[in-house]
Amino acid sequence: MDLRTTYLGLELEHPLVASASPLTERLDGFLRLEDGGAAAIVMHSLFEEQILEEEAALDHYLHYGHESYAEALSYFPRAHEYRLTPERHLDLLARAKERVSVPIIASLNGVSRGGWVEYARLLEEAGADALELNLYYIPTDPALSGAEVEAMYLDTIQAVVESVRIPVAVKVGHAFTAFAHFAKRVEATGAKALVLFNRFYQSDFDLETLSVVPTLSLSQPYESLLRIHWIALLFGRVDLELALTGGVHSGKEAVKGLMAGAQVVMMTSAVLQRGPGHFCAVLSELKAFMEEKGYESVQEMRGVMSYQKVAEPAAFERANYLKVLASCCPLP
Repeated sequence: MDLRTTYLGLELEHPLVASASPLTERLDGFLRLEDGGAAAIVMHSLFEEQILEEEAALDHYLHYGHESYAEALSYFPRAHEYRLTPERHLDLLARAKERVSVPIIASLNGVSRGGWVEYARLLEEAGADALELNLYYIPTDPALSGAEVEAMYLDTIQAVVESVRIPVAVKVGHAFTAFAHFAKRVEATGAKALVLFNRFYQSDFDLETLSVVPTLSLSQPYESLLRIHWIALLFGRVDLELALTGGVHSGKEAVKGLMAGAQVVMMTSAVLQRGPGHFCAVLSELKAFMEEKGYESVQEMRGVMSYQKVAEPAAFERANYLKVLASCCPLP
């Protein structure tokens, strides 16, 4: 049984990858993930806010939605509150490359050109095998159009792609008016892969203090369905590799992602809950499914449930919406 796959030009032993997480804020985290069975590791993100605190270009985006309330600035961590400075981040990457044998994919998280181009090059020099651009931005200004947001994204992607020799993947959220069209435009920048999708972290209300507070909950398996849906829609229709991230907790989600068309399947929440050894458990479930169904390689099963290959592609479109609503049972 051939479990090998390729991603961003990297030859991987199997398609299970460790996505960015707190586990890679220390060297021993890289070692544990490799020992646990991850085929590649995405390093935790270097944030734009760490790089460009004083830059006017970043200041423009940070103040969308701040209105006139000075206390809104307190929601952004101060430089000393980040666990690693940019310099320590680069040093950790270099040391990890010396100690682990699996590929390491660096991650930059932000929204504007800013200092990304410089740090993309520095991450490449520190030994990163590839680079993931994590574009996380909530446009709150009513004057800012969707077209402008997409143009901002594409401008940033293009600038980074042109500044490095290593392959670049783009990680985004799902909130686009026409995501398939945006994916084609990402393809035109020279990026090599799309990572679907970034999770939307929502704020909550503290009713005692009447304040808005950040919340964090680990992913659940049902969240993988949105990602699987879009990977199935895009597979074979864009010249980009596709990576599934979000909601992968077992071999079942991994199998679905690969059959939709994913090159790799990424995990974070399940690993944080169950430990790095969970990669081996999921890999065993993947092997068992392939053996049961007679698949001899990951390549053979990739995309068999994609939009282009299923018997009824309408199941991915509005027809599914109508069918789901029609099947809903009324209350007694």
